[in-house]
Amino acid sequence: MTSHKKSAGKITVSFIVLTITLIFLFFVSVNLGSIKLTFPQLLRGLFVEYDPDVASVYDLRFPRILISMMAGSALAVSGVLFQAILKNPLADPGLLGISSGAGFAAVIATALLPKLYFIAPLFSFLGGLFAFFLVYSLAWKGSLSPLRIILMGVAMQSLFTGLSSAVNSMSGKNLSGVASIVEGNITMKTWNDVHILAIVSLIGLVLAFISARWCNLCGLEDKTVRGLGVNIDKVRLIISIIAVFLVGGCTAIVGPVSFIGLLVPHIGRIFVGSEHRLLIPFSAISGAFLFLLADTMGRTLIKPYEMNASVILSIVGGITFIILLRKNGGIYGK
Repeated sequence: MTSHKKSAGKITVSFIVLTITLIFLFFVSVNLGSIKLTFPQLLRGLFVEYDPDVASVYDLRFPRILISMMAGSALAVSGVLFQAILKNPLADPGLLGISSGAGFAAVIATALLPKLYFIAPLFSFLGGLFAFFLVYSLAWKGSLSPLRIILMGVAMQSLFTGLSSAVNSMSGKNLSGVASIVEGNITMKTWNDVHILAIVSLIGLVLAFISARWCNLCGLEDKTVRGLGVNIDKVRLIISIIAVFLVGGCTAIVGPVSFIGLLVPHIGRIFVGSEHRLLIPFSAISGAFLFLLADTMGRTLIKPYEMNASVILSIVGGITFIILLRKNGGIYGK
């Protein structure tokens, strides 16, 4: 993967503008609905005195908004990690079948143990890990071709998505937890979901940032890295587990979401380059913005109905994926 150096000034401005834009979108999203709040009213209702309007927004909109931001950050960073270890700019948890594998495991856990919903992220992580190693092993033919990995990932995605839908159908679509995972619906999420996702995303993002130096090493030739005394296979394994951990925790809450891990790293490299100590935090903020933007659009575009954020991201991501393949098909197809 090519390294792109960016000036410190441009990088700083990019971080500042993106952060301000995310804060602005957060406030817009909070106020989209029948209840409107001013910023002072919001702060007063949250920290000073009880306000019934603020309480309603806090219980209904805040969990959804926070989940969108945390899931977007985690999925975007997982995309950065997968692209680094696979040296494949088209790698994405959804395209690799990892999201759907994690989603299927979460569906099984939710259907069989609905009262133990808090362990769904563990099952999701194990399901994602299984899907990753399955794709990796089946795509191996003496070497790993980016095209074979993507094709095998698409096959796994189709398989696990079909299995999840089958479980949802066999339950008569009466299990709301199963349906929300299959459909990627975050409408009825609660503060319990926020707490679970906060723990997973915080741990995963911290570990991802710590592994930034290793991600940079993955961009070098394997023999060069081994010459530095680094076990590159072990490094890839550790980074893979971190990436799957991020995907698994998110998928258990928001369901399988594709393409955000593909889009955001490309956007990040345009603004901050390929240095992962900058790319990872920038992608985390960008992912939060993109997922929240998709969810906000889904709430407003076809009112009084809603469109899931995963649907909007799939449409935009699919178009972007086609453009990338058309533009660089000769490179990615080797």
